[in-house]
Amino acid sequence: MATTTMSPREHRQVALDFLAASDEEFEGGGVLQGAEKLWGAAAHAVMGAAQEREWPHESHRSLKNAVVRLAEEHDDPLIRSNFGVAEKFHRHFYHDSMEDWERDSDRPLVHDFVRRVLDLG
Repeated sequence: MATTTMSPREHRQVALDFLAASDEEFEGGGVLQGAEKLWGAAAHAVMGAAQEREWPHESHRSLKNAVVRLAEEHDDPLIRSNFGVAEKFHRHFYHDSMEDWERDSDRPLVHDFVRRVLDLG
């Protein structure tokens, strides 16, 4: 996990870079790397938003808590549910646990999550 030495702006840029890299990995057949980069995009988006609000963001648990707070702050339940989808991709990196159809249908949800969170900042 990144440290607070990165600025919120840098976290946002990393999130966007990881989204693009994830798409390239998936298109090239690198499913596991694509999944982890997709997770990285989501995590960095949350880190940037949490850091702007001076919320903890140094652990997976603190990211989950920040997501709950963001969803409540903006009355947007999709923030919370689509973070859960991003977590599925994180698990997939380690366990190759998602079906092809599931990866295809869930990838846009994580893209939407990242964009929603980035738009909050």
